[in-house]
Amino acid sequence: MDIDAILQAAYDADASDIHLVAGQPPMMRVHQVMTSLEMPLLSPGETMNMFESMVGEEVKATFAANKDADFSYMVDGLARYRVNAHMQQGTVGLAMRMIKTKVPPLGDLGLPEVIARLTYLPRGLVLVTGDTGSGKSTTLAAMIQAMNERYRKHIITLEDPVEYLFESDQCIIEQRELGRDMPAFSSGLKHALRQDPDIILVGEMLDLETSSLAISAAETGHLVLSTLHTVNASQTVSRIIDMYPGGQQNQIRSMLSSTLQAVVSQTLFTRSDRPGMVPAVETLLCTPAVRNLVRENKIYEIPNVIETNRAIGMCSLDSSIAELYFNGLISKEDAIAQAVHPDKLEKQLVA
Repeated sequence: MDIDAILQAAYDADASDIHLVAGQPPMMRVHQVMTSLEMPLLSPGETMNMFESMVGEEVKATFAANKDADFSYMVDGLARYRVNAHMQQGTVGLAMRMIKTKVPPLGDLGLPEVIARLTYLPRGLVLVTGDTGSGKSTTLAAMIQAMNERYRKHIITLEDPVEYLFESDQCIIEQRELGRDMPAFSSGLKHALRQDPDIILVGEMLDLETSSLAISAAETGHLVLSTLHTVNASQTVSRIIDMYPGGQQNQIRSMLSSTLQAVVSQTLFTRSDRPGMVPAVETLLCTPAVRNLVRENKIYEIPNVIETNRAIGMCSLDSSIAELYFNGLISKEDAIAQAVHPDKLEKQLVA
């Protein structure tokens, strides 16, 4: 069975993910629902052959040593894919996330207008957070592309793996991939600071060293964009602070309070009005009041600040979900299931 034929069929079905597991037919996720392609069951030999056809010797060696490997794969004229190869039940399994080759315009993603305003920031730290598959990479890519079309600056991206491929427009863009172009995010970020960047995209703030370097880069006048697997703004701030030993947390709260510009937390919903997905978005903008809360370790008060500052573009996740429901875009069941405070939101939706 040909891997490119499978990917073409999945693309035609508007699948976001493809799963290839021996003993099962090729499976795909379409608008968050798993379904099978009308193809024969895959054999262990076929999944191994598909893996080997997509990678070079370096990835094969990594897979042989670790039983896992992450890499990117491209089908010309179709799409790029972020791929994880892994062993399961003694056979090779493949999980593939489709990344369309064309970066979508920021205005086409259904995001709040305030997100576009963040692309005008001269410096500081902007975090886009959410679960896996929540659209973080697409939002960041659209933000980078908006700046690429507007400014004459130097943009460096550090990714695992490289997803959207950018073409330098007004900006010069360099894209570095974990493993191929750098040994770790922290190493790539450390050296990026010596490469005269204006804007740095860090794929994920995974550890203390990467977090510390990203905050330092923002503190020294760069615009730094990154992600975390957190579901709301207050959890994001707490996660960063908790990376540090207790004796360093006062210092990092002070640094974060002066560098953090915004936290954007996304959750994707299946649309109820037509096929497709739509995001609910929590947005925290770092006003003087928010900076004071971070500095004084009153993170628990951030949700109240978000609720009382909607006029300037802040919005809680539950408020965003409620708006999608009242606009007829998502079902009541989905709204309540993904709410931060489901009981409270359910009462609101009935009112």
